[in-house]
Amino acid sequence: MPARILVIEDNKDNLDLMSYLLSAYGHTALKVTDGEEGLEVAQRELPDLVLCDVQMPKMDGYEVARRIRQGPPLSQLRLVAVTAFAMRGDRDKVMQAGFDGYIAKPIVPEEFVSQVEQFLPADRHSTALPAAQRPEQAQAVPTAYRARLLVVDDSPVNLTLMRSILEPFGYKVTTVHSAREALELARQTPPDLIVSDLHMPDLDGYGLLGIRSKDPILRAIPFLLISSTVWKSDDRTTALALGADRFLLRPVDPRTLLDEVETCLACRKQA
Repeated sequence: MPARILVIEDNKDNLDLMSYLLSAYGHTALKVTDGEEGLEVAQRELPDLVLCDVQMPKMDGYEVARRIRQGPPLSQLRLVAVTAFAMRGDRDKVMQAGFDGYIAKPIVPEEFVSQVEQFLPADRHSTALPAAQRPEQAQAVPTAYRARLLVVDDSPVNLTLMRSILEPFGYKVTTVHSAREALELARQTPPDLIVSDLHMPDLDGYGLLGIRSKDPILRAIPFLLISSTVWKSDDRTTALALGADRFLLRPVDPRTLLDEVETCLACRKQA
C-alpha cells in the first residue's frame, strides 16, 4: 500500500518535482510551502513520512523538527531532511535536530523514490516502482539501446520525470520544450517515437500531431499524446482521429507508460 507523504519545501520547482515523482509512483503527496503550514498539516493528517527542507523562511527545518519531537501525536512521525549541505557539520546538525535521515539536493529523479522508501515500512512501498529502481532487481535493467524517443513538454518537471522513467530501460530520450523545436529536431534526426504533451503554448499537441501526420518525413513516426487533464470529453477521440497511436492521462503510472511506449514502437515495426 503506497504511503501518504508530507512535503515541506518553499521552492516551488523543487516542491513540484518531488511531489510529482511521489504521486507518479503511487504515493499521496501533501504539498506545503512553509514550516508553520507543514506543522498544521502534519497534526491534521498524521502522514506516514515527512520530507522537510532545512533552509526556509518564517520557520526553518530545524524548528519544524524540534516541534515535531516535542511530544505526541507528532513525536513518532518519520522525518527526513531534504537539503543541500553547505558547511562541515551540517549532516551531524540535521541528525541531532531530530531528523531520521536526509536526502541531498539536488535530488536525482531516478533515485529519489527509492531513497524515500528507505524510510518507509515495506508494506508502504510503491507497487508501481519500475524494477530498474529497486536495488534487488538491478541486474534486470536492460543496458542495450532500445529506441530513440523525442519527448515534448513545456514543463521541466514533466520532462525530468519522463527521463527518469524511460532512460533506465534502455531508451535514448531527447527532450524539448516546444512543439516547433520538436518539429525542427525530428526533421533533422527522425526519432523512433514522439511523446508529446497536449496543452502547450503557441503550438499545442494537436497542432504538432496534425503537422506530423501531413509531413512525408514525420508521418511514419508513432505518436503518443499525453494530457494532464481532459479539458474536453472528446480529447481522446480527437487525438486518435488526428493520427495519435495512443493517448494517456497524467499522472502517468510508470509501468503503464513503459507498456504504451512498447505498444507504439511495435506498431511502427508492423507498419
